Amino acid sequence: MSYDEPVMKQLLRSIPQVGKVEWIGIREERKAFPMAVPAVVAELKTGLKGDHFKGSISGKRQVTLIQKEHLDAVSAILGRESIDPALTRRNIVVSGINLLSLKSQKFKIGEAVFETSGICAPCNRMEENLGPGGYSAMRGHGGITARVKEDGEIKIGDSVTLL
Repeated sequence: MSYDEPVMKQLLRSIPQVGKVEWIGIREERKAFPMAVPAVVAELKTGLKGDHFKGSISGKRQVTLIQKEHLDAVSAILGRESIDPALTRRNIVVSGINLLSLKSQKFKIGEAVFETSGICAPCNRMEENLGPGGYSAMRGHGGITARVKEDGEIKIGDSVTLL
Protein backbone atom coordinates (compact mmCIF):
# COMPACT_ATOMS: atom_id res chain seq x y z
CA MET A 1 0.00 0.00 0.00
CA SER A 2 1.49 3.34 -1.01
CA TYR A 3 1.19 6.64 0.81
CA ASP A 4 -1.19 8.93 -1.06
CA GLU A 5 -0.77 12.43 0.42
CA PRO A 6 -4.06 13.93 -0.88
CA VAL A 7 -6.00 10.92 0.45
CA MET A 8 -4.27 11.16 3.84
CA LYS A 9 -5.05 14.89 4.09
CA GLN A 10 -8.68 14.13 3.32
CA LEU A 11 -8.78 11.35 5.94
CA LEU A 12 -7.24 13.62 8.58
CA ARG A 13 -9.95 16.23 7.93
CA SER A 14 -12.75 13.65 8.08
CA ILE A 15 -14.06 13.67 11.64
CA PRO A 16 -17.83 13.19 11.44
CA GLN A 17 -18.19 12.48 15.17
CA VAL A 18 -19.49 15.21 17.45
CA GLY A 19 -18.18 15.21 20.99
CA LYS A 20 -19.93 16.39 24.13
CA VAL A 21 -18.66 18.31 27.17
CA GLU A 22 -19.12 16.06 30.22
CA TRP A 23 -17.28 18.01 32.95
CA ILE A 24 -15.54 21.39 33.39
CA GLY A 25 -13.05 22.24 36.13
CA ILE A 26 -10.97 25.28 37.00
CA ARG A 27 -8.24 25.83 39.58
CA GLU A 28 -8.14 29.28 41.15
CA GLU A 29 -4.56 28.73 42.35
CA ARG A 30 -1.64 26.83 40.85
CA LYS A 31 -1.67 23.69 43.02
CA ALA A 32 -5.32 23.87 44.07
CA PHE A 33 -7.74 20.99 43.51
CA PRO A 34 -9.96 21.68 40.46
CA MET A 35 -13.45 22.93 41.22
CA ALA A 36 -16.26 21.61 39.00
CA VAL A 37 -18.29 24.34 37.31
CA PRO A 38 -21.36 24.16 35.01
CA ALA A 39 -19.97 26.72 32.55
CA VAL A 40 -16.86 28.79 31.86
CA VAL A 41 -15.74 31.50 29.45
CA ALA A 42 -12.70 30.85 27.26
CA GLU A 43 -10.65 34.01 26.62
CA LEU A 44 -8.16 34.48 23.80
CA LYS A 45 -5.11 35.59 25.78
CA THR A 46 -5.76 34.08 29.20
CA GLY A 47 -7.46 30.70 28.78
CA LEU A 48 -10.42 29.84 30.98
CA LYS A 49 -11.78 32.70 33.07
CA GLY A 50 -11.22 32.01 36.75
CA ASP A 51 -8.53 29.38 36.15
CA HIS A 52 -5.09 30.02 37.63
CA PHE A 53 -3.49 30.02 34.19
CA LYS A 54 -3.04 33.62 33.05
CA GLY A 55 -1.46 33.05 29.67
CA SER A 56 2.14 32.98 28.54
CA ILE A 57 4.16 34.05 25.54
CA SER A 58 3.37 30.81 23.70
CA GLY A 59 -0.04 30.14 25.28
CA LYS A 60 0.43 26.45 24.47
CA ARG A 61 -1.25 25.10 27.58
CA GLN A 62 -4.17 27.48 28.08
CA VAL A 63 -6.69 24.64 28.33
CA THR A 64 -6.34 20.90 28.98
CA LEU A 65 -8.81 18.33 27.70
CA ILE A 66 -9.24 14.61 28.31
CA GLN A 67 -11.63 12.02 26.89
CA LYS A 68 -14.18 10.37 29.17
CA GLU A 69 -13.39 7.13 27.37
CA HIS A 70 -9.77 7.46 28.51
CA LEU A 71 -10.88 8.06 32.09
CA ASP A 72 -12.83 4.80 31.80
CA ALA A 73 -9.69 3.03 30.52
CA VAL A 74 -7.57 4.41 33.39
CA SER A 75 -10.27 3.34 35.86
CA ALA A 76 -10.17 -0.19 34.46
CA ILE A 77 -6.35 -0.30 34.59
CA LEU A 78 -6.42 0.76 38.23
CA GLY A 79 -9.25 -1.65 39.08
CA ARG A 80 -11.70 1.11 39.99
CA GLU A 81 -15.30 1.64 39.04
CA SER A 82 -14.65 5.30 38.12
CA ILE A 83 -12.28 8.24 38.60
CA ASP A 84 -13.23 11.74 39.68
CA PRO A 85 -12.18 13.92 36.69
CA ALA A 86 -10.76 16.53 39.08
CA LEU A 87 -8.04 14.03 40.07
CA THR A 88 -6.57 14.25 36.55
CA ARG A 89 -6.17 18.04 36.87
CA ARG A 90 -7.62 18.61 33.39
CA ASN A 91 -10.03 21.44 32.55
CA ILE A 92 -12.53 19.77 30.26
CA VAL A 93 -13.73 16.17 29.92
CA VAL A 94 -15.35 15.30 26.58
CA SER A 95 -16.93 12.16 25.20
CA GLY A 96 -17.70 10.86 21.72
CA ILE A 97 -14.73 12.28 19.80
CA ASN A 98 -11.08 11.24 19.56
CA LEU A 99 -9.17 14.26 20.88
CA LEU A 100 -5.94 13.11 19.19
CA SER A 101 -7.72 13.37 15.82
CA LEU A 102 -7.90 17.13 16.45
CA LYS A 103 -4.08 17.45 16.20
CA SER A 104 -3.13 20.49 14.07
CA GLN A 105 -6.81 21.35 13.73
CA LYS A 106 -9.18 24.06 14.89
CA PHE A 107 -12.26 22.91 16.76
CA LYS A 108 -15.23 24.45 18.49
CA ILE A 109 -16.54 23.78 21.98
CA GLY A 110 -19.76 25.61 22.71
CA GLU A 111 -19.15 29.18 21.51
CA ALA A 112 -15.32 29.07 21.79
CA VAL A 113 -12.77 28.07 19.14
CA PHE A 114 -9.54 26.24 19.99
CA GLU A 115 -6.46 24.85 18.33
CA THR A 116 -4.63 21.79 19.62
CA SER A 117 -1.18 22.76 20.88
CA GLY A 118 0.14 19.42 22.12
CA ILE A 119 -0.23 16.25 24.12
CA CYS A 120 -1.05 16.57 27.82
CA ALA A 121 1.32 14.05 29.37
CA PRO A 122 0.66 12.96 32.95
CA CYS A 123 2.60 14.62 35.76
CA ASN A 124 3.92 13.02 38.93
CA ARG A 125 0.81 14.23 40.77
CA MET A 126 -1.08 11.36 39.11
CA GLU A 127 0.65 8.89 41.44
CA GLU A 128 -0.46 10.98 44.42
CA ASN A 129 -3.99 11.61 43.12
CA LEU A 130 -4.78 8.17 41.69
CA GLY A 131 -2.66 5.98 43.96
CA PRO A 132 0.08 3.46 43.13
CA GLY A 133 0.40 3.03 39.37
CA GLY A 134 -1.62 6.19 38.64
CA TYR A 135 1.16 7.79 36.62
CA SER A 136 1.68 4.71 34.44
CA ALA A 137 -2.07 4.19 34.02
CA MET A 138 -2.41 7.75 32.66
CA ARG A 139 0.41 7.35 30.11
CA GLY A 140 -1.15 7.54 26.64
CA HIS A 141 -4.45 8.67 28.16
CA GLY A 142 -3.59 12.21 29.32
CA GLY A 143 -5.45 14.11 26.62
CA ILE A 144 -4.41 17.28 24.81
CA THR A 145 -3.50 20.88 25.46
CA ALA A 146 -5.10 23.67 23.46
CA ARG A 147 -4.97 27.40 22.98
CA VAL A 148 -8.02 29.62 22.66
CA LYS A 149 -8.43 31.09 19.16
CA GLU A 150 -11.83 32.79 19.71
CA ASP A 151 -13.57 33.77 22.96
CA GLY A 152 -16.78 32.09 23.98
CA GLU A 153 -18.80 30.34 26.67
CA ILE A 154 -18.57 26.58 27.24
CA LYS A 155 -21.27 24.68 29.14
CA ILE A 156 -21.79 21.09 30.24
CA GLY A 157 -23.51 19.31 27.35
CA ASP A 158 -22.05 21.57 24.62
CA SER A 159 -20.86 20.03 21.36
CA VAL A 160 -17.21 19.53 20.35
CA THR A 161 -16.80 19.76 16.58
CA LEU A 162 -14.03 20.07 14.02
CA LEU A 163 -14.07 23.36 12.08
